[in-house]
Amino acid sequence: MPSIQVLLALHIIFIVTWFAGLFYIVRLFIYTTEAKDLAEPDKTILQNQYKIMMRRLWYGITWPSAIATFILGPLVLFAYRIDLLQQAFFILKLCFVFGLALYHLQCHLIFKQLQSDTFKHSSMWLRVWNEVASVLLVAIVFIIKLQDNSSNMWLAVGLVIFAVALYFGIQLYKKSRLKE
Repeated sequence: MPSIQVLLALHIIFIVTWFAGLFYIVRLFIYTTEAKDLAEPDKTILQNQYKIMMRRLWYGITWPSAIATFILGPLVLFAYRIDLLQQAFFILKLCFVFGLALYHLQCHLIFKQLQSDTFKHSSMWLRVWNEVASVLLVAIVFIIKLQDNSSNMWLAVGLVIFAVALYFGIQLYKKSRLKE
């Protein structure tokens, strides 16, 4: 059995690659959605290329990284500190990880829709959706690093501020694009 440090390092590496895949796949969703408004042949050329890129990213990096994360996480937990399951901060972290898993599954549904040329979301909706992963990442990292239940209230306040700032940033971006 590998050492706990090796398991933890691998777990962190797969978390990073999973998030990289989640961040980039939604960008590809946005580009694919925006390409539908282009004239031919640009529309078809770009959408076909984005579909290839999405498939390679989704099945070659994002899904394998998510699976490896969910295999290594419990191994690290059981090899390192099973008593974490009794800590409120760790239960809170697991709730956010569950939210991340739901986010991943929703991205899979969007991926399948776009692969079949079904556009259910606007590019603006997808831009907001892209930031959900950022909020989850910030929450999970702060919960793990702070590990203090009294700090969780400040974490909640900080997350709300962060989410609101992201939303207004998206709105500013939308206004700047409309001016172009």
